[in-house]
Amino acid sequence: MNTLIKQLNDFAGTNRNIVYSLFRHYIRLNKTFMLYSDINFEYKNFFQPDIEEAVQDGPLEKLIANAQVAVFYSPWIYLFIRTGIAQSRYLKYHMDDVVFTEVDVTEYLAFEEKVSSGNPHSDSWMLEIDLTPFNRGFPRMKETKSIGRGVEFLNRYLSNRMFIDLERSGQHLLDFLRLHHANGKQLMLSANIMDLDELQQNLREIQKYLENHDEDSDRKDHEDKLRELGFEDGWGHNVRTMLDGFYLLSDILEAPSPKNLEKFLAAIPMIFKVVILSPHGYFGQSNVLGLPDTGGQVVYILDQVRALEKHMRSSLQEAGLDIEPQIIVITRLIPNAGETTCDQPRENINGTSNAKILRIPFRNKNGDIVPEWISRFRIWPYLEQFSFDAEREILTELQGRPDLVIGNYSDGNLVASLLAERMGVTQCNIAHALEKTKYLFSALKWKEYEESYHFSAQFTADLISMNTADFIITSTYQEIAGDKNVIGQYESYSAFTMPDLYRVVNGVNVFDPKFNIVSPGADADVYFPYYEHDRRLNDLHPDIERLIFDEDLDYAVGSLKEADKPIIFSMARLDHVKNISGLVEWYGKHNELREQANLLLVAGFVDESLSKDEEEIVQIRKIYKLIDTYKLEGRIRWVEKQSYKNFNGELYRYVADKKGIFVQPALFEAFGLTVIEAMSTGLPTFATCNGGPLEIIQNNVSGFHIDPDRGNEAAETISKFFSMCREDETYWKKISGNAIKRVEDHYTWKLYAARLMTLSRVYGFWKYVSNLERDETRRYLQMFYGLMYKNLVNDINK
Repeated sequence: MNTLIKQLNDFAGTNRNIVYSLFRHYIRLNKTFMLYSDINFEYKNFFQPDIEEAVQDGPLEKLIANAQVAVFYSPWIYLFIRTGIAQSRYLKYHMDDVVFTEVDVTEYLAFEEKVSSGNPHSDSWMLEIDLTPFNRGFPRMKETKSIGRGVEFLNRYLSNRMFIDLERSGQHLLDFLRLHHANGKQLMLSANIMDLDELQQNLREIQKYLENHDEDSDRKDHEDKLRELGFEDGWGHNVRTMLDGFYLLSDILEAPSPKNLEKFLAAIPMIFKVVILSPHGYFGQSNVLGLPDTGGQVVYILDQVRALEKHMRSSLQEAGLDIEPQIIVITRLIPNAGETTCDQPRENINGTSNAKILRIPFRNKNGDIVPEWISRFRIWPYLEQFSFDAEREILTELQGRPDLVIGNYSDGNLVASLLAERMGVTQCNIAHALEKTKYLFSALKWKEYEESYHFSAQFTADLISMNTADFIITSTYQEIAGDKNVIGQYESYSAFTMPDLYRVVNGVNVFDPKFNIVSPGADADVYFPYYEHDRRLNDLHPDIERLIFDEDLDYAVGSLKEADKPIIFSMARLDHVKNISGLVEWYGKHNELREQANLLLVAGFVDESLSKDEEEIVQIRKIYKLIDTYKLEGRIRWVEKQSYKNFNGELYRYVADKKGIFVQPALFEAFGLTVIEAMSTGLPTFATCNGGPLEIIQNNVSGFHIDPDRGNEAAETISKFFSMCREDETYWKKISGNAIKRVEDHYTWKLYAARLMTLSRVYGFWKYVSNLERDETRRYLQMFYGLMYKNLVNDINK
């Protein structure tokens, strides 16, 4: 960094007029804050038509290319730059002196606070949150390519520690294996094996014994010998699987390797009971998708449960245990739940043997049940009591503690933190999407957003749950650390300020090995290729055609006069971030695209009187206005949300039959489940470049990236695709086939479930052998929760 400062000041010394004029151009724009895209746009605009040769590829150009935020108050300009992924630095520049200086994060954030307040000369004390001291001595990754691969790093770290001190580490592993019980039965190792020498001796003896027997013979045939040597149930259902485990353990105790350690830990039967938390929205199996706060995360969790139960049952059988796994989804009971089942306290999950939904009501301060749906932005005051009520239900239902608690979204992760701490179990967090990066300067301008979104409570809850979680899984790398140009969702929590509330100088470290990428899939029984005709749900086609073309349908707007045209299809919740209205505007402005294809939207309500969501109502009005402005009648069909997965799966395929496409135009998308669904059916997909779809789709190979901030370019990309399809009849099938293959190779629930269970076991072991209780961190976060979070939520919903 010092090299960069020297290079910048040397450049400014010899090109003083260029540097001064450029920054004077920025200041004359009269913008207090500018983000990456605007900083770079104005840089290019300043040097039009050609960038001066002295500037090209020089330190000034590199500075602008790396600048994430610029804060202006003449004569000072402060810059937040990323010299690389997850590598943040802060500079200030003085217009009169034409000098660059490096500053620390505290000074930079303090300048943001002063400028945002309109009084940059003021000084006031701010609470600073800094978790750095609590993490000293904990292993951290150093390479950006390792971010999101925490379990691989941990396995290397643990195996290296074991190699250095086999005696001590081997004893830790022995003690860990003796911890495991199920239904009152001891598993893995008995207390009779007292030390490492005895374990290794008994391992040699049991291997020699089993090697002389048929590898397919049942474990029960050898039970007496196993028990005699201290080996309890859980090693396998037959000789072959038992020997695999014994060989692995012997190798680990002799010369541990990361691969063998992970493989061994992944086979230990230690996860029997799982609790999954998802408090907000309408959580149900039908009639809920598209309702406020209810979308992809519900589909994700239900598919997750089915995959986990299947994997857990299979792995327990492989371990030789006749134990039925138990999975409970804890969500909110909504008495006034409309045509959904969200008013039912219990509901078995379809496609599972033993998984269920338990719904627990929110209660107000008087203990009365809250009957109505509440926005995810306003549920924070209810979560603590919800966690206590949930705990009682969980202990009753499971007849004991769970082995793993999985939180979903910000609210579910906070409840998971509270439950995991009280019950002493492993905690996994899944954010799905963090609001902080969705809204411009959401932290800095939190007061402006507070009445509608209550970000102060949400961001505080996020900080707490991120730092209490034993491990965090994300769907993509982008979610953690972004890319070379855009900051990641989790990375955005490393340093930020909420003026007059608190300043975070180190909130989360994305190099922490708790982060892991585990991508979900789509339900293969529902979302399968359009050409698998024997599986097609042809009986639904009359209903689909009625949905798209019937002008008398009371929950649809618009009509398609030229039914033979291909369809541009989009399906999402109707909110600002999903940007459905943006797609309508792109389409309306592009004359050629309007001639090439029809536009089909399945989103929200078409009648604003039916919506309770203020943000949705704004979008409804906006779409009606756009239809009128661009005279889209006859070219657009807008249909109310559809809640049935099988229907939606066949709808994707129907659009594919017409050689249509799927467009996901979101301003930001953490993952993009609809992208996976559409690609699974073979529908060529155009999706936002902001977030997960950037990794899911190989641009121009298995789909297309579009920039939602460049709507005209996005429309042109779509139009070009249809033109190419007219010129080359094989082009549509080429993109379609590549999309299907991409999903099959990388995005399936079978892969997901196996990886999640492996992580749960590895982090359980890591927590045990490292004494990773983080008592100091926990106490600090408890204070933060009690003194900050609880005060922030008191005024919500008053």
